[in-house]
Amino acid sequence: QLAESGGGLVQAGGSLRLSCAASGGVFAWYVMGWFRQAPGQNREFLVAISRNGENANYADSVKGRFTISRDNAKHALYLQMNNLKPEDTAVYYCAAEQALMIGTTQDAYTFWGQGTQVTVSS
Repeated sequence: QLAESGGGLVQAGGSLRLSCAASGGVFAWYVMGWFRQAPGQNREFLVAISRNGENANYADSVKGRFTISRDNAKHALYLQMNNLKPEDTAVYYCAAEQALMIGTTQDAYTFWGQGTQVTVSS
């Protein structure tokens, strides 16, 4: 199971840190990712991290502003979001897949959290 937290309302230019708590499996066996979905839009890949945390793959839309990290001992995934923009407003989801390679599509992930709302005001 995955549970996101840390969403909220923030002004443009501000920062938020999202967390994803994982339970029910061996966390270190899973590639982890963050996605988001804005109203009326498809779910969008943001970033994913390898099982040991040494490699990450970022979407161009968030590269340089968002940073993914994980703590395998705590079974936790994080997303540090800086310089937030109104277009970042969306529901943010963490996802997990027991895999060797980082996936960048929804289909690459089997397990999903319920999402946390992030709203960025202008």
